[in-house]
Amino acid sequence: MSAATGRLFGVGIGPGDPELVTLKAWRAIESAAVVAYPTARHGRSVARRIAAPYLRDDQIELPLIFPITTEETEHSAGYEGALAGFYDASAEELAAHLDAGRDVAILCAGDPFFYGSYMYLHERLAPRYPTEVIPGVTAVSAAAAATGTPLAKRDDVLTVLPGTLPPDVLAAELRSADAAVVLKLGRTFTEVRKAAERAGVDERGIYVERASAPEQRTSPLREVEGGVPYMSLVLVPTANGSRPRRGDRRGGVAIVGLGPGGPEWLTPEARAELAEAEHLVGYGPYLDRVPPRPGQERHASDNRVEAERARHALELAAGGARVAVVSSGDPGIFAMAAAVLEALEAGGPELAETDVRVVPGLSAMQAAAARAGAPLGHDFCVISLSDRLKPWEVIERRLSAAADADLVIALYNPASRTRLEQLEAARELLLAHRSEDTTVVVARAVGSDEETVTVTTLAALDTAAVDMRTLLIVGSSTTRVVDTPNGRPRVYTPRRYPA
Repeated sequence: MSAATGRLFGVGIGPGDPELVTLKAWRAIESAAVVAYPTARHGRSVARRIAAPYLRDDQIELPLIFPITTEETEHSAGYEGALAGFYDASAEELAAHLDAGRDVAILCAGDPFFYGSYMYLHERLAPRYPTEVIPGVTAVSAAAAATGTPLAKRDDVLTVLPGTLPPDVLAAELRSADAAVVLKLGRTFTEVRKAAERAGVDERGIYVERASAPEQRTSPLREVEGGVPYMSLVLVPTANGSRPRRGDRRGGVAIVGLGPGGPEWLTPEARAELAEAEHLVGYGPYLDRVPPRPGQERHASDNRVEAERARHALELAAGGARVAVVSSGDPGIFAMAAAVLEALEAGGPELAETDVRVVPGLSAMQAAAARAGAPLGHDFCVISLSDRLKPWEVIERRLSAAADADLVIALYNPASRTRLEQLEAARELLLAHRSEDTTVVVARAVGSDEETVTVTTLAALDTAAVDMRTLLIVGSSTTRVVDTPNGRPRVYTPRRYPA
């Protein structure tokens, strides 16, 4: 980096009103020899218009003309390739001025590092030249001020979302957010509005167009029709303190699958349901996996009172509350969904109208299978070895049938402190139908810090080492084990079955 080079300034000039340009930005613009700004091919630059009162007549102006905005391109590398080429060429044009010792100010509407185009030039030039980035007022701040709407209060989390997200992802994020802003509208607006409706936040959504500019427009989101410009956004301000009262709406129960392990296995839909619930109901250790949230009540109970837990959740919902019943893994697999639906059926007229939704989760068998490879790649069945809710004789018949049919078998609840002998009995029963070298995946505490996954055989299975946190996958006659360079065998069951 030569001392003779000019300095690079990335200048945030705010969202539209020239009076929102900071003093520091004004000084940088006024002192620079070269002022560069992005512009579309029609030649009108929002950034230049904002900065116009601060430009000198003797400055070199350098319009950076975007080759495309949202239209299709014939560039061989597509839209991204066309823009990358534009930024490469623009950076070299700016570098020529910097190398000649001229200071260059690149104007950026809003803030340079908040979805600003400047950052792409920064990545190319900042390693080569002395650089200063001057923050600017964002469109988000200007939009909130224009509508007189506080965005977030106290412990609320403000979520900023691009409207280019897939609509289902956007809806899930909006449902779980305390407060949100959706940027980059234009052609995405129709899908953004649909996502807000699906998330139930459209009523408090506010549309803001060209915040702080002379053409500024604000409107309730529900009242906006037709096309909108790219320089617009949707505010979803905090609902904290303004949520509907219990008597104002019908309650409901969402039976939510947490997945078998950490938060990375929680789906956006499940996260949104947990965020919106007023009451959380579940087995204590499962509730502990859900971060506390102000205003929520938590109802923890023992794992052996599923019916009572289900009835309690339904009664809370019948009183107008939004309730989430949590389950590990998937709630429909040996978990709370069946218990809640059974309680609903038996609950009589006072519970019959209660809205109940099942929110799926990643199941333990899916997680265990993925850790091992693909042992469930062909036909398989799932059997619980717990005889607390069904006779052992039924379990024996089903194990025999599955083993005789050469199905891969996922075994839930294989053992507990009070059920130590049944797994050994199950193993002997399986050996009556399967060879001793049948592959068995032993997956314990998958997704936790205590996770272990081992591959053994039916004959070598150490039943004493299996507990309630363990899931077993017993392979079929076609299940294969392949050694790998890292020493962890890979297990899979081919999709084809011999004729």
